[in-house]
Amino acid sequence: MIPNANPKLQAQLERLARESQERLAKKSASDKKAQYIDLMTAPIELDGLKLVPEERARELKAVIFEHKGHKAALGALRPDEPAVGSLIKEFQDRGFELSVFLISQESLDYALGFYKFVPQDSSQITSKVNIEPEMVAKLQKELVTVGKVRDRLAQLFSATDNISTKEIMEVALAGALTNRASDLHFETSEGGFKLRYRIDGMLQVVIEQIPPQVYKLIISRLKLLSNLRINITTESQDGRFTIGMGEVNIELRVSVVPAPFGESIVMRVLDPRSIQLELTDLGIRDDDLAIMQAEIRAPNGMILNTGPTGSGKTTTLYAFLRTITDAATKTITIEDPVEYHLEGIEQTQVNVEAGYTFANGLSAMMRQDPDVILVGEVRDTETAGIALQAALTGHLVFSTLHTNSASGAIPRLLDLGASPSSIGPALNLIIAQRLVRRLCKDCKVSLEITPELKTKIDAFLKELPERVKRPESAAITLFGPKEGGCETCNTHSYKGRVGIYELLKAGKEMETLINKRAGEGEIEDFARGRGMVMLQQDGILRVLKGDTSFEEVESVTGELQW
Repeated sequence: MIPNANPKLQAQLERLARESQERLAKKSASDKKAQYIDLMTAPIELDGLKLVPEERARELKAVIFEHKGHKAALGALRPDEPAVGSLIKEFQDRGFELSVFLISQESLDYALGFYKFVPQDSSQITSKVNIEPEMVAKLQKELVTVGKVRDRLAQLFSATDNISTKEIMEVALAGALTNRASDLHFETSEGGFKLRYRIDGMLQVVIEQIPPQVYKLIISRLKLLSNLRINITTESQDGRFTIGMGEVNIELRVSVVPAPFGESIVMRVLDPRSIQLELTDLGIRDDDLAIMQAEIRAPNGMILNTGPTGSGKTTTLYAFLRTITDAATKTITIEDPVEYHLEGIEQTQVNVEAGYTFANGLSAMMRQDPDVILVGEVRDTETAGIALQAALTGHLVFSTLHTNSASGAIPRLLDLGASPSSIGPALNLIIAQRLVRRLCKDCKVSLEITPELKTKIDAFLKELPERVKRPESAAITLFGPKEGGCETCNTHSYKGRVGIYELLKAGKEMETLINKRAGEGEIEDFARGRGMVMLQQDGILRVLKGDTSFEEVESVTGELQW
């Protein structure tokens, strides 16, 4: 290394030196008629490394870097040495089919560096982080706000002697669960490394300026837990692992992607407690709830739930299943993927590589004599056709569709190629839903109702269908977010989310519109004439109940149409 050299020049010199070393190793392999590999560009598997203890690997200057079943690959600085030959024979005598490669000193040093990630005993390789109940209770009491998580992580990062990635991950994960985060984002940029939580649909910075060496350890730790290749940094990878928190097992779905300044990781939190909701727990208005309860107990037909990703469709459909599934009902699902496991229900998962798609999985389900079928999503012509036929032949079918409104579901089905003659008789109910943030109960502030606003509210209430219970405007107390929030809501003025809904009931009159391929606008006008409450109207009713704010409803449903 050249003292005080320009960093870019130094890096270029190091690269040239390594390339020269690899050329020499490659030539040596060619002269000896041996195989050659550069381990800095090849996957290194911990299952392989652990087959040879680190001390012996360093002594022999050889590592096993790949292991699948009875096959393994060994890289050695000098494969023709007797001691290495003895190691090769040992593995062959144990039934291994061993491929041997000549490697450079740089490759060897690089591979030996991964021994620090090899667990000391096999019990540690479980793809599971177990946090003891006592520690869970302690962390949940300590990490009650994002600020508390930030302070604790900063304290851990400042340790100069012994940085514990295990403790860092316990705090980051327990903090996410305590603060109801749906995702954790470990991100890299030119400015440094940071961690953000997604809480109530909004990203919140937990900590910035994670030390680079700590960030690398965190990434390696997460890859290890998720059974991903640690030394591959130029490809995206997906995995998952489990957090054991006392009696609750929480799955984390992990996505790693390469970025200009390192790797970024997003972890989706799949907490089974979040979907243990009964239909009555979803905060649905009583009149809409009565419609849903009647339709989910119909003997056959289709109920579609529409909305963008993250709008709570799965939670609602699972609540339907939990309401109607009993010992006398056979329920089968096909999902992509199965994120939560429901007791008493047969759940299957799409596997395109194995040829198990929504369409052929649904066809196979029909031979299992189900009463209720849940199809994760209707996304193609074949799936739409089979699902509609199932609804017409005595099955109750639940599914989702990506449209912006309940009225948009019918044109979408027609665009997918579904037959109008099937859509009308099969459809029972179409739901559109969104999630709006709840005002923080500890800091929300009451608002003055101006004469202009009172006039708008009175006009709004008069336009509502008769079935909607109309509060008297004089009794209404409006609330809004407090600027700066409070500690309870992490200064965001909102805590938690609630659904807003739009229900479109099908029927004979609707079939006429479907058969003439009516557009979304015409269908919406017809449905509103029959008493459909629009998403935005349901949102405004939430405001009048004091659950949320006009600003929040507007951010989710668009400009308010008074």
